Amino acid sequence: MQATVTDHRCDIAVLHLRGELDADTAEKLRSTMADLLERPVPRIVVDLTDLKFCDSVGLSAFITSKQVITDRGGWLSFAGANPFLLRLLGTVGLTRYFAIFPEVEDAIAAGQL
Repeated sequence: MQATVTDHRCDIAVLHLRGELDADTAEKLRSTMADLLERPVPRIVVDLTDLKFCDSVGLSAFITSKQVITDRGGWLSFAGANPFLLRLLGTVGLTRYFAIFPEVEDAIAAGQL
């Protein structure tokens, strides 16, 4: 899995994920998220457009990060999930826990409200 971060207006970070997020690659996600969590008020959009697979270890990293972010007054949302990831998030009940948007720009716009 590859993870890159771009910053957008209003101090919103976009985390772009590519490949497969599983037990072998989750440490890269945790490390990248740890850097983002050092921001005073983390506001993060996770771009899932190029993420082809995610297992429970990857989901756990997102859940743990969201708890920290929420405690700091920030937010974490998803954008661009493919049908597999949307089904996975729905099956495990995370569609009620995370805001999910069709496109990164939609998530950024919602975060600026």
